Amino acid sequence: MMNRRQALGMFTAAAWPVGSIRAASQDWPQWRGPRRDGVSAEAGLLTRWPDGGPKRLWRTDGLGAGYGSVSMSGPRIYLQGGTGRESLVHALDRASGRKLWSTPVGAQGNNDRGSGPRSTPTIDGDRLFVLTENGDLACLSSSDGKIVWSKNILKEFGGSNPYWLLSESPLIDGDKLIVTPGGRAAGMVALEKSTGKTIWKSADLNDGAGYASAIIADAAGVRCYLQLTSRAGVGVRASDGKLLWRYERPANGTANCTTPVFHNNRAFYTSAYGTGCGLLELTSSGGGIASREVYFSRDMMNHHGGVVLLGDHLYGFSNAILTCMEFASGKVVWRDRSTGKGCLTAANGQLYLLGENGTAALADATPEGYREHGRFRLDDQGYPAWAYPVVCGGRLYLRNQGRLESFEIRGS
Repeated sequence: MMNRRQALGMFTAAAWPVGSIRAASQDWPQWRGPRRDGVSAEAGLLTRWPDGGPKRLWRTDGLGAGYGSVSMSGPRIYLQGGTGRESLVHALDRASGRKLWSTPVGAQGNNDRGSGPRSTPTIDGDRLFVLTENGDLACLSSSDGKIVWSKNILKEFGGSNPYWLLSESPLIDGDKLIVTPGGRAAGMVALEKSTGKTIWKSADLNDGAGYASAIIADAAGVRCYLQLTSRAGVGVRASDGKLLWRYERPANGTANCTTPVFHNNRAFYTSAYGTGCGLLELTSSGGGIASREVYFSRDMMNHHGGVVLLGDHLYGFSNAILTCMEFASGKVVWRDRSTGKGCLTAANGQLYLLGENGTAALADATPEGYREHGRFRLDDQGYPAWAYPVVCGGRLYLRNQGRLESFEIRGS
């Protein structure tokens, strides 16, 4: 029988999903990593943290308000932050955390639950694509931060900013840039990534924007984009924006935040506020796609912290309870209070957890039960710690509002 690390190795060594950004093993080029699934291919990491947590290598302050995570390629780290009136993109030196450049791309958005941008920059070669909390979409030179083109997607496509502000991270698929402005007959749009010109608008998708980010999938032989809008889990055909399926049951009327999961022609959506999760089976039908609900469950009400799929099991916070459940059936395997409600990333057969109270923890990613191997606490920055952890190049990166910290987690 395979142990959990062998099983995870098989999972991460599998063929990359269609449209995923190919990146060096030391890169994290977009929201939730190369495959947008929150799973790092890193190996040889500490399996237990020392008292007080792993060694901190550097800390950078003054990055501004915001909840976005980080992306990185080569020697640079990219993230967004709001400083008063402006919504900015920053580039940092990866080795030291020193700020290299900062570029304003729009006005800062303000909110009672925390101001500033919520998105993660997307790296594509020598270009950087960012979306601000107010809908300013920009393509920048990744080397010096100069703006190549920009536009406001809410103004151009007739969308409305949701109450807690736009939180989507742009998706790159070949020559296309995908965003979800939530306009009438323009719920999702595809743009030329080199110019920002419109390729198509999803004419039959009228949902307003939620707070989630889209993924690419090859569903029943059809290339498509999966997204959780303000009203439904949807699938949109990549070639022309046609709506292929719509699944309202896992969406709530308040805030839909969680990136969908796709595996083996099945799409998983989840939200909180008393709602739950649902799994769709997708099959080819008359040139389109037919969808069938496999299950709906209230055992995974993920608010904002995401879920990861490892082998046959999903891991994520159902409100404040970390939950392991079977992907195919929705059966709960175990629950634990862990760090309290938070977010997570998986690597090296373990879960890197960050509670919104600032507690970081390391636990085994196994259906055998919750086993924790260290925790420590980030300093309180006045708002919840909502930025997802990043594991890349033997380091753990934790962003909490205007502070980013880098920790050494290579195994000895």
